[in-house]
Amino acid sequence: MATQISVTDNPCGDDEDSDDPRSLLELLGDEYTQRVLFAVTDQAMSGNEVAETADVSKATAYRRLDDLEAAGLVESETVFDPDGHHHEQFYAVVETIDLAFGGGDVSVTVETEEDGDADRPSIPNRE
Repeated sequence: MATQISVTDNPCGDDEDSDDPRSLLELLGDEYTQRVLFAVTDQAMSGNEVAETADVSKATAYRRLDDLEAAGLVESETVFDPDGHHHEQFYAVVETIDLAFGGGDVSVTVETEEDGDADRPSIPNRE
């Protein structure tokens, strides 16, 4: 079962909302955000691994991961190493994004996996 998030915006309105579809479209329109999101689509990764895979700086990777997590497109989980150290693993939960125009509105529907979904990328055990 998937979660659906729908945001609709009337571009003529004065209402600035964090669920503004323009914000989501702006986020997804960024080349570095796309690289970071694609990096964690099939496999959970640490921020450092994302930076390397997406060919971006660590700071850029973590900023984009934070933005994607705030938008509900990426989630993270703390992983503990056998030596007691821990780090975050990030994975994409977005399945589809639909964009619709009509009646002067822009509508964005984001379909995400529910927590514990069988299709979620596995987080490697660092034993």
